[in-house]
Amino acid sequence: MDAACSTQLIDGDGTFNVAGVDHFIKEVKLEECGLSYAVVSIMGPQSSGKSTLLNHLFGTNFREMDAFRGRSQTTKGIWIARCAGIEPCTVVMDLEGTDGRERGEDDTAFEKQSALFALAVSDIVLINMWCHDIGREQAANKPLLKTVFQVMMRLFSPRKTTLMFVIRDKTRTPLENLEPVLREDIQKIWDSVPKPQAHKETPLSDFFNVEVVALSSYEEKEEQFKEQVYNLRQRFFHSVAPGGLAGDRRGVVPANAFAFSAKQMWQVIKENKDLDLPAHKVMVATVRCEEIAHEKFASFIANENWRELEEAVQSGPVSGFGKKLSSILQSCLSEYDTEATYFEEGVRSSKKQQLQEKLLQLVQPTFQDLLGHLRSGALEYFKDSFEKALNAGEGFSSSADSCAQSCISKFDKGCEEAVIEQAKWDTSKTREKLQRDIEAHISSVRTEKLSELTTMYQSKLNVALSGPVEALLDGANDETWPAIRKLLRREAELAVYGLSDALSGFDMDKETRNKMLTDLENYARGIVETKAKEEAGRALMRMKDRFATIFSHDSDSMPRVWTGKEDIREITKMARSASLKLLSVMAVIRLDDELDNIEKTLTLALVNSASNNATNKSISTIDSLASSTWEQVAPEKTLITPVQCKSLWRQFKNETEYTVTQAISAQEANRRNNNWLPPPWAILALVVLGFNEFMTLLRNPLWLLVLFVGYLVSKALWVQLNISEEFRNGALPGLLSLSTKFLPTVMNLLRKLAEEGQVPSTNTNQASMNSSAQSEVTTNGESSSSSSSGSSPAKPVPIDKSA
Repeated sequence: MDAACSTQLIDGDGTFNVAGVDHFIKEVKLEECGLSYAVVSIMGPQSSGKSTLLNHLFGTNFREMDAFRGRSQTTKGIWIARCAGIEPCTVVMDLEGTDGRERGEDDTAFEKQSALFALAVSDIVLINMWCHDIGREQAANKPLLKTVFQVMMRLFSPRKTTLMFVIRDKTRTPLENLEPVLREDIQKIWDSVPKPQAHKETPLSDFFNVEVVALSSYEEKEEQFKEQVYNLRQRFFHSVAPGGLAGDRRGVVPANAFAFSAKQMWQVIKENKDLDLPAHKVMVATVRCEEIAHEKFASFIANENWRELEEAVQSGPVSGFGKKLSSILQSCLSEYDTEATYFEEGVRSSKKQQLQEKLLQLVQPTFQDLLGHLRSGALEYFKDSFEKALNAGEGFSSSADSCAQSCISKFDKGCEEAVIEQAKWDTSKTREKLQRDIEAHISSVRTEKLSELTTMYQSKLNVALSGPVEALLDGANDETWPAIRKLLRREAELAVYGLSDALSGFDMDKETRNKMLTDLENYARGIVETKAKEEAGRALMRMKDRFATIFSHDSDSMPRVWTGKEDIREITKMARSASLKLLSVMAVIRLDDELDNIEKTLTLALVNSASNNATNKSISTIDSLASSTWEQVAPEKTLITPVQCKSLWRQFKNETEYTVTQAISAQEANRRNNNWLPPPWAILALVVLGFNEFMTLLRNPLWLLVLFVGYLVSKALWVQLNISEEFRNGALPGLLSLSTKFLPTVMNLLRKLAEEGQVPSTNTNQASMNSSAQSEVTTNGESSSSSSSGSSPAKPVPIDKSA
């Protein structure tokens, strides 16, 4: 039989050997045993052979008494060792003997403390006693049994400890005769021991299983002793199994908490307190389960798989997150269960729950980050798919519904993969936030799309209405506003129809839809009104343009030439009436097809006012414009008030008066230019007084030739010098200009004649040469006129019929 190591558990001074016990537990691998281990202790009188019995029975190596040195204390305190070759793992404790002379008066105190400790820790207690003490009233076994029973009452719950009385140095008296006497003594002692009220009637069997064995003397019958010890040893195999020596034990502490539990028990016993085993069991379970939970939590934090998973979630969603993390958590909790499985169930479950909550609290931020990634990813997926659906021409509401449903399904699937089995966290809040984000995006896109649609149709209305309305107002007449109303009605209906058709894809309530269509109609009307206001601001300019167009052009749109035959008064009246028509058209907005008398009022007040004033000397018609509103016209439709019309007309007349004056001046000048013949009396005087000269010319035809040549030269100079144009600006400027150009013009004519004279000619073409010379003189005169215009810019003048 292999010897096992022994360690002092409690020294003689009552100090618990923590380091030694920890080393012992590691050596014998007690922590791996769970509940499958047994603790056996032995107590009895000093020098009664306890250590010897243990060494032979369990293969231990406790120190034994040397018989040659006399009877003395061998074991001090409490020693512990593992039984060699016995399964399950069995730990045996050797207690210091009782009734020893070495301790003296302290013997009773330590005896009770060690006995209570042994009963609290051990599953089987061997009570070593001499055979000759059985039946004696004052024998050494009586104090020992009283001590055992008394301290047992300090345990608040019975552990069902097995008391095995080992009768040493058995005599010839059969065991069958010794055992009843021993049991009777035990019962008497039990009955005589003071008990707490709760255990007054409690039988001995509720606390102990009593076994009795007898052994021969080791010194006298060593071989027989060893054989009996061997047979007894067999009973310790599988002692904790049902039917074994300790098969019905209670309140077993798991092996990995044995050292801690023993230390705490001894501390309580040493402080002379009652040992509450159930509370102690809970305390041990609490401490150890907390330690195990702390170890597992630290192990989880250091787990590489968890750290990789946590890091991966920081950058985005992780596929299979829930399964991976659930597996890591389950592994951690399973390890806890494995190590804490033998502790008190309530404490174990409570600490496991706390560990699980702590772990879940640790991983929850990562889980929330993952949900955030899933939510943002699903939202981006929705935005992309929604945009593609809209670009493909699908209806807004149908696209929004289908894409939202697909997005939520994608998020739900991601949540299913992310759910942790141990947590069952509710993802509804994140789902609701995703739904709110989707609805907000849909609302934003709806607003944007509706704004785009509205802007598009408003732009179309601007293009369709602004230019035509401006053109219609520019050519203002009686049909202007009916044409504008027709144009507005047509374009507004087209725009409303187009917008209504575009809105069919939007799931809108009737009220909102009708409001948008009404707003578009009002916008079209607003364009016309705005344009009318703009044109009304340019009314004076328009009136002057119309006046200038009609006054300066005839019915064929050709520029007028004031020859003196035109009726300027009638033309002026016609042009002013047209301008007044334009003013009356622009005075108010006529989009509702309502009648008014603005044109009549303006005509009476402005056109006919002069004649009325001249004949009736009354200002009643002018006073009709002394108002800020028109009759039968709402103020908001008024563009130009009566007072403003009066002011505009006055300014218009002042600014067009010059044009009329210029036309009259041009007509008078034209009349003067066309009257080049002298009066009839002057012609008669010339005929009478010039009769003699006329007859002289007839008698001498050479003078006719001289006069004819002089006429040609004068005509050439007249054309060349452009005398009529020179004198148009006045007599003095004309004379000054002619004085500077006369000599160069004469020299130019002479040079031309000299050049023509050098050309050889024949008698046959003399007549043609003379005619060519005459046409050359005319042409040169025109050229000179053109060249002379270089020094004096040519100005367009009316044709002078006298020339």
